[in-house]
Amino acid sequence: MAQQATPVRRARLGRTLGPEGTAVSGVVLLLPAGDEVSSRRPSALLAAASVRALGRRLARAGREEGLAAHVVHYRYRGWNGAEAHLARDADWAADEAVRRYGDVPVCLAGIGMGGRAALRAGGHDAVNSVLAIAPWLPDEDVAAPPEPVKQLAGRQVLIVHGTNDERSDPELSFRLASRAKKANRAVCRFEVHSDGHGLRHYREEVAALAEDFVMGALFGRHFSRPVEDALAAPPPLGLRMPLAVGFGKSLRR
Repeated sequence: MAQQATPVRRARLGRTLGPEGTAVSGVVLLLPAGDEVSSRRPSALLAAASVRALGRRLARAGREEGLAAHVVHYRYRGWNGAEAHLARDADWAADEAVRRYGDVPVCLAGIGMGGRAALRAGGHDAVNSVLAIAPWLPDEDVAAPPEPVKQLAGRQVLIVHGTNDERSDPELSFRLASRAKKANRAVCRFEVHSDGHGLRHYREEVAALAEDFVMGALFGRHFSRPVEDALAAPPPLGLRMPLAVGFGKSLRR
């Protein structure tokens, strides 16, 4: 009896989140969290849960401008060392966005290991901005090359990290942002004081900050004053910008 071939795993885009607008003029690709090492297929429901609420909010905010928001469904749950599966899937997703929508700007928005994927795949030609929320980054090792940052040149980059994150070391994202800032002035980083990996205590403020950044990066809306200040400030000030309690309730546009 002939042995059946193992089906090839493929990444895919989830259906458009939120109300569908008219012509698409910008895309945000939402990259869920993942594991450091795993060859298992991610659970579509669990993986998407961490980014779906943010995607719906962004879709509503950008409906009039023609924003399409999609969750990226990975082939594997893990990053898996040099294979960098999640980053490769993020790069494929940017290709797919171009195939579907043409020459429109793309924002990669990731959480946890998805944040690392967003940063790594940020050099794709269609990507103009990267949002990394509590990004998981590897410990620095003198025997291994550091996490690359050159691909972020010419992109607008926002990193958000809780100071009490015990799963993804916030100091590592600060160091990466410091290296990226040397080659790209359009990098900023906000710290959420006393919050952990899930950023649950300041969820609304983080979502408002993400909306402010993505709408500005994709559609040229004016950034809020805190984001403008963070982008303009020299390091370390613009890379340790505190996220104010109540951010988003009275933004000055």
